[in-house]
Parts: sequence; C-alpha cells; structure tokens
Amino acid sequence: MLRAIRALGLAVLAAAMSISAVPSASADSRTDTRTPVGGGTGIVFRMSPGPEAPTSLYICTLTAVGRDNAGNLVALTNAHCFIDDKGNKLVGEKVYRDASPAGTAQAPAPIPNTRPDLETGPIGTVTYVSTPNNLLNNGPKGLDYAVILLDESRVAPTSTVGGVTISSIGAPPANGVRMCKEGHRTGLTCGIKLGTHNMWFTHLIWTNGGDSGSPVVVGQTLVGNAWGAQHSSPILSIIDEMNANGGVGAGFHLAS
Repeated sequence: MLRAIRALGLAVLAAAMSISAVPSASADSRTDTRTPVGGGTGIVFRMSPGPEAPTSLYICTLTAVGRDNAGNLVALTNAHCFIDDKGNKLVGEKVYRDASPAGTAQAPAPIPNTRPDLETGPIGTVTYVSTPNNLLNNGPKGLDYAVILLDESRVAPTSTVGGVTISSIGAPPANGVRMCKEGHRTGLTCGIKLGTHNMWFTHLIWTNGGDSGSPVVVGQTLVGNAWGAQHSSPILSIIDEMNANGGVGAGFHLAS
C-alpha cells in the first residue's frame, strides 16, 4: 500500500499473476468502438516489468472525466497514486483501464485479478500531480489530485460507472447529508458527511485500497474525490487550483 496512512491506491506485488487481454467495452457498438471511461473507472499503472505480464502494479480509481478550456479530454484521480517512495511526482506515467470486474464492500475486487486492458492499450498520460494530502505526516497539505490527458482515439467519456451517474459539479453538502462513492475495489458505498478538516471534508464512506480517487457524489452531483481515512477533497477547490495553475485541466467541466 502506498505510504500506508495517506494512500488508498494500492501497490501490488505478486510472484505470478495471470494477465490476459480483455476486449474493450463499446460506448455504442454501432457508432463508437472506443472504451468508455468516467468517474469510478479503475486504472492500472506503474507496472513492472511491463503491462503485458506485470508482477508489480498500482491501482486507483478515476474521479471524473471532462474537458478543459483547450478542449482536451482529461481525467482526474488522486495525486498520491503517482508519487513514488522517494517523493518523486510521476508526470508522464502511462495509465491503463483496469479490465477486472469491480468489487463491492462485501466482496472487494481481488487484487490478483487486476489486469490492464491491453486491447484498448494506454488510455492516457499523467500531466500534473498536486501536493498529496499528507494527512498523518509533517509534509505540506494538499488537495491530492492528478490530471490525466486522455487519448480520444482509445476512450470516450461516460457519465455512469457502476452505481453512480455524474451530471453536475457542486459543493459538499451540509453535515449529516448522505453521500456515496464509486470505487473499483469496493464499488458503491455510502455514508453521511461529518464535517470539515483543514481544506478537506470528512465522512463515513467505506473505502479500501484501490478506491483512491473515487468520485464522491450527492445524488448525481460530484462534490469531491476520496483519498482515504474518511477524507475527501472538494472538487470545486480542485478546479479552482487547476484554473490558477493553467495548462491541461484548466477550465475543467464535465464532458458532454
């Protein structure tokens, strides 16, 4: 697990893993053969020795897919997914869709079943990694998000993944309001908002390794990204920071 306390993205080390290519899903088999991706889609990256037969890999979940002011198709997830043990930010990392079935809270997706979608191939490249949350260490505190520039020749945006549909973006709700997340490892889980802690908000939503980056929604409104320890970062704060930074992701809005 990535730096135990601040990370839900999971590092997997297996002596022998059976990895097989899986045909990509189709957004519309009559008109579009690209693979649909959206908030809640699982991703695989940092594969060693390579994606064809990895014995080591990392997994996280996409927060949302949208477009920036330049028209780029981009995805968001957690920053800590792309920070190595030496603190290096892995800008340029290639990302694959996780072709294994999503799990549930009662039956989390088995880690040994994780496999990259080799049929679709790499779906995007990491272009920006923010300051991670560093909740339980002395490091600088951040919103913990990463920006991925997606390859539109391979993927198409979808607003629905699993039990969550994202149709709008908004602020976290009042304390006590029920919220849900959709993560590849444990699927749809829900819990109430508890309060705020520094720049983040807290809640009683179950997460597990591999759910890092999961969209947190109220109904169909995206309000944050889950990163563990029952904390999430507000999506509006993330968008504000991306706008201030400029570049890929600036002007983020949901893809139509």
